[in-house]
Amino acid sequence: MKINKSYILFLLLLFVDILVLIFAYEIAYKIRVSLSGILPLFKEYNFQRYIWIGVLIITLLLYEGIYFERFDFWRETKQILKAVFFAFVAVFMILALVKISYDFSRVFLTIYFLALMVLLPLSKRIIKRILFSIDAFKVGCEVVGQDASREAFLEEIAHNWYLGLKVVDGKTDVVFIISNGFSPQELNAIIEQKLLETKSVYIVPYLYRFDFSHTKNVDFFNLRASAFHLQNRLLSKKNIVIKELSEKTVGFLIAPIVLIAHFFIYLAIKIDSGGKVIYKQKRIGKDGRLFSCYKYRTMYEEQDKLLGEYLLKNPDEIAYYEEYHKYKNDPRVTKVGDFLRKTSLDELPQFFNVLRGDMSLIGPRPYMPQEEDAIHKEHKEIIIMVKPGITGLWQVSGRNNLTFSQRIEMDVWYIQNWSLWMDFVIFMKTIKVVLSKAGAR
Repeated sequence: MKINKSYILFLLLLFVDILVLIFAYEIAYKIRVSLSGILPLFKEYNFQRYIWIGVLIITLLLYEGIYFERFDFWRETKQILKAVFFAFVAVFMILALVKISYDFSRVFLTIYFLALMVLLPLSKRIIKRILFSIDAFKVGCEVVGQDASREAFLEEIAHNWYLGLKVVDGKTDVVFIISNGFSPQELNAIIEQKLLETKSVYIVPYLYRFDFSHTKNVDFFNLRASAFHLQNRLLSKKNIVIKELSEKTVGFLIAPIVLIAHFFIYLAIKIDSGGKVIYKQKRIGKDGRLFSCYKYRTMYEEQDKLLGEYLLKNPDEIAYYEEYHKYKNDPRVTKVGDFLRKTSLDELPQFFNVLRGDMSLIGPRPYMPQEEDAIHKEHKEIIIMVKPGITGLWQVSGRNNLTFSQRIEMDVWYIQNWSLWMDFVIFMKTIKVVLSKAGAR
């Protein structure tokens, strides 16, 4: 009898999660015991009493589709954290309702669930890296589309190993249909045909500027039609308050790290090139208001003379600047300045702009006044409705490999499709960019 590889994969992933639940229990137990000098004594080691909590967590992971759906890493992490959070709330509600909360250590349970929030996504990344290196565990898929849209999807499937997909000829388990380029009649015909041939069909809509995972689907039964409810998410007052509160919390937590980093960077700049450490530059802020944006000085102070001599010898740099709004090899940049730019640490003083209320931690790029004419009017109207950010979507999506117009499009997409989770992902990717110097010059 042939065993379905999907069920083998499910059993392997389930087995690893059970091991993680046990491992998290051991970690939480040891931490709680170590706190016995501060908190009441905790000696009990009775894993059996907590099995029902593990069953609840696995049930919620099943409900979120963790074991059978092929999610991107960040989407799957979101689903995992959601399941663990609801399990945490449910456990404390159950303990309170049946009046046995005093029989369980609340500190221990809190440590346990916090450990799971780290260990479950991490273990998933490790085990899927191993399993999806084996071709047999990959799911065959087909991408139906035209031109650049299809190529972009094929590239994502080829490079995003976490999805566990492979493009194959003939019968497949999954089909992605890229709507762009097809007439409505052609698209309907393709969808109907593929639904007959395969069990899973994903349709990428025409409207590429909107993230439909955040929309509400409203049914109109009498019309046999449905509608997506869209909104500029970052223009909602509720979302603005949520974003500002979350950023103030993060800002408070990382402030000591920023101060320590500033001390060392200050000394490095002084030793390398002397002169001023911080310079300010006018940038376009919320509602089009100009503000002074702070950065570490990364250039020599006689920069105009150096640039003029360099452009005379390298006229091709002029054309490059017109497209990317920066130079490939800028002669004005100091040695320390080059390091600061590669790691994006030159933008650390903008933390002060956040405290002043001029900027956010995460948001669209703070554009220079001379770049205003290069921004399309409809894009500018959206961008200036929110505060610019120290980091943002385009900074973690290719950085200097993106053209100026691509950066603008990403900023607009971020504003229209904002979510607190998106900010979290950008923040985590920013840390990776800083540590790996990815994509910077």
